[in-house]
Amino acid sequence: MTVAHQYSIEPVNPAAHNYEVTVTVAEPDPAGQAFFIPAWVPGSYLVRDFARQVIEIRAESAGEPVELVKTEKSTWQAAPSDGPLRLVARIHANDLSVRGAHLDMTHGFFDGAAVFPSVVDQEDRECELDIRPPPAPVGSDWRVATSMRPERAERYGFGSYRAMDYAELIDHPVEMGQFLIGEFEAAGIPHAIAVTAHTRFDMARICHDLALLCEAQLAFLGRPADLDRYLFLLTVTEGGYGGLEHRWSSSLIGSRRDLPQRKATKTSDDYRKFLGLCSHEYFHLWNVKRMKPERFTPYKLQSEVHTGLLWVFEGITSYYDDLFLVRSGLITSKSYFELLGKTITRVLRGSGRFLQSVEESSFDAWTRFYKQDANSPNAIVSYYAKGSLIALALDMTLRKESGGRFSLDDVMREAWAQYGETGIGMPERGLETIARSVTGLELADFFERYVRGTGDIPLQGLLRTVGVHLHERPASDSKDLGGKAASEEAVPPPWLGATLARDGTESRFRVVHTDSPAEKAGIAPGDEAVALDGLRLTADNLDARLRDYHAGDTVKFTVFRDHRLLNLKVRLVKPRDDTYYLTVDDEADADAERERLSWLGASEQPQS
Repeated sequence: MTVAHQYSIEPVNPAAHNYEVTVTVAEPDPAGQAFFIPAWVPGSYLVRDFARQVIEIRAESAGEPVELVKTEKSTWQAAPSDGPLRLVARIHANDLSVRGAHLDMTHGFFDGAAVFPSVVDQEDRECELDIRPPPAPVGSDWRVATSMRPERAERYGFGSYRAMDYAELIDHPVEMGQFLIGEFEAAGIPHAIAVTAHTRFDMARICHDLALLCEAQLAFLGRPADLDRYLFLLTVTEGGYGGLEHRWSSSLIGSRRDLPQRKATKTSDDYRKFLGLCSHEYFHLWNVKRMKPERFTPYKLQSEVHTGLLWVFEGITSYYDDLFLVRSGLITSKSYFELLGKTITRVLRGSGRFLQSVEESSFDAWTRFYKQDANSPNAIVSYYAKGSLIALALDMTLRKESGGRFSLDDVMREAWAQYGETGIGMPERGLETIARSVTGLELADFFERYVRGTGDIPLQGLLRTVGVHLHERPASDSKDLGGKAASEEAVPPPWLGATLARDGTESRFRVVHTDSPAEKAGIAPGDEAVALDGLRLTADNLDARLRDYHAGDTVKFTVFRDHRLLNLKVRLVKPRDDTYYLTVDDEADADAERERLSWLGASEQPQS
């Protein structure tokens, strides 16, 4: 019988943001045991080199030091030892995100990949983790929230927890501190949300709404065989947003304004965004945590692992996240169309979609999508956003070409049966193969044009088949994200083709679009705005200044670049139709209306 690896983590110095992590290996490699700390965390495709946060590390056996040599950037080699080997590491944790580790005198959080060394060639052994409290007086009222199975620990308490192997050990993020717990059931499965927040909010409404959302998704693809509990971990900050999926939990960061206020009855745009984040991470229970690319089976965490399928696992998830808000009755179809219009606007405003396919974007996530700069909108496309539109287009295409007999829902159910329930990784063209086999349709041209190619998706015609109109119009101002018709009094300014944003007390050009008037005049990202035709220019008054002019006017922008004052002449052009919104076609035939109801779910609500 093999002996489990004994891990422990202790917040030894919260004020200095330091955890102490130990792992005791009962049967180390006789030739000398190697350890490594992951370079990246599953679900976030950027090499983060977590080993750089190791402040000190040592090895010992029977109370005596054992030589420990660093052999690579994230790997250490211990000398041979006669008995159990103990590795001790001090980890600096000051990354308040969902993908790292954070510790201060108010709380602690960690993703296992950021703190736990792997025992090389013994990753399949069981792991027991002792989560210890901080030294008094800090943490006297702290609790622990994690989806990891307790071994010798009270519910929400410090103590011993167990994982079946190293992969599971790092798949249970942990929050420790003072948090509020909301508990609910979805399809008979216990769920909970732990909220670390210094604000008042309506926990009962969150639990009610999440129960509806989770039940709708569980009814769609079915309960995974090993899903017997689920935990949302939410850290609330002033302006944060983000999430990371796990098999039995998700780590979320949200803004205080995203949470519903007590006695509020309407769904605000901010709360809708929060529900969409929860929906996205929950859908990952199936799509990427249990059904994942062949190249991620298993994960190799020492360096990048490239796949062209992130558009499937993130893009399709991004399609269903908002769709399940309307299918579960949490938002109206009108509200959903607003979200969809914003996504279409975001994608079609970027010229990078003509240069990079979503398959290429997926493959280059490590070096381009997660390392964006000022030119990114001109050079790359989001496999999240455009991937979601490809999922929409594929859904509409299947419904149209099959006469309503098949949809993307059917494809996803079969994909889950083949690659999720079996644990077999999806090959690079696995979704395409399944779509063809399920529907009997020839889809090669669709995937060549829109997945491997850079063609614009014919959304207008496809949406018309479900009785929905896609409209385009100019942006009302620089803050117009689309999704709605313009107000009657809106006066779009001439198009400059550059965004201006606050940078401390200064206003700087952030993005300059390809072939725009700003680019042709020589305005560059990073230029500090000074004046427009001699009048002071800021991020706050750019729209108002531009409205004083008409298309064809030549104006003088004054900027500072590297402390040098430049005067640049810009010839303004008419505003572009690059902003989109959707409406229901009141004159659509019965077939289109029926297909729209099938798409959105029978709970579709009135548009008013």
